[in-house]
Amino acid sequence: MSTTSGAVWGRAEQQDFRSRVRGTLLGAAVGDALGGPADPLSLEEIRAAYGPEGLLDLAFGQGRRGTVTHHTQLTLFTVDGLIRAQVRRDTGAWHPPTDLHRAYLRWAATQRDWGPDERRKDDGWLAREEWLYARREPSRGLLTGFGDETMGTLEKPKNPGESGPEAVARSAPFGLLVGWEPQLVAQLAVECAAQSHGHPIAYLSAGAYAVIVHALARGESLDGAVQRSLGLLSARPGHQPVSDALQHALGAVRQGIPSPTRVEELAGDGTADGLLAAAVYCALVGEDVRHGLCLAVNQSGPSAAAGALTGGLLGALHGETALPPGWLAELEGRPTILELADDFAMEMTQGPALHGPAGSSPGWLARYPRG
Repeated sequence: MSTTSGAVWGRAEQQDFRSRVRGTLLGAAVGDALGGPADPLSLEEIRAAYGPEGLLDLAFGQGRRGTVTHHTQLTLFTVDGLIRAQVRRDTGAWHPPTDLHRAYLRWAATQRDWGPDERRKDDGWLAREEWLYARREPSRGLLTGFGDETMGTLEKPKNPGESGPEAVARSAPFGLLVGWEPQLVAQLAVECAAQSHGHPIAYLSAGAYAVIVHALARGESLDGAVQRSLGLLSARPGHQPVSDALQHALGAVRQGIPSPTRVEELAGDGTADGLLAAAVYCALVGEDVRHGLCLAVNQSGPSAAAGALTGGLLGALHGETALPPGWLAELEGRPTILELADDFAMEMTQGPALHGPAGSSPGWLARYPRG
């Protein structure tokens, strides 16, 4: 599992990669923030609240515009866990699902505690960000999945009946492991999804989404990325509903002008495969990022998850500069998201200079402890 497949990162490649990492994380967060206020509403209620065209701008949620939900919180802890896994490799202890599980338990603590606990020396910097201690309607599956120390595995998954989109919506960062082979990216995303969402529809959708992001982050087209994902899925038992949903999304692209009806039809009853299909469709047909995100959130299903998934795809595809600047300006937690994105890009492209046989940066190990 080499981090860069033996390739040497030139400066232009590093800058392109960092832009895609920032784009993925900011895009997912801004889609989440756009969809959050519409999450509990039907399409009729969205139109009644925001006008006949629906929700076309950030709206008030949690007391201000631009607030994120648990999807963004968990995505950030996914990134934190991935960096920690890389840092811990030097010790010879290399089991990324365990590092991710520890990261998700740190998220679970933010949902229980009033604020950061300075006594927990191994928390690293992200768990000390006070704004992450807000409780943003996490689903029951998330709270029970990470409600104790036991780690769900593919053999013994947590919540085996849980097929909602929450595990997919935290899985974009796995796709940013651009030096890994796609099947390893899929495997890690699947194993980590099963820690809270044990239904094959949920964990295979998470794997499929990670592979699509992975191909986009490597510069492939969205259509090509979906085809690659379908190829990898076909070998896995239980893949048919997820494969069918992705094929349905590709077919819908050729069926006339995009509409909320089509998005709702793809999203179905709000399970992970439907939300994945809706996000792929919105990213494919959106005229630009703003249009694609508005298309994703104006429907009766889980709008925040649809926005987060679509934003992650569009951000990975186009990089951060394609995202609507007015929305980024109001996005909750943007400094944290940018700091984490840049740390991730630095770890992936320059990890050996930060920690390795030649010595480690004490500042880096304070941010991402090996414990």
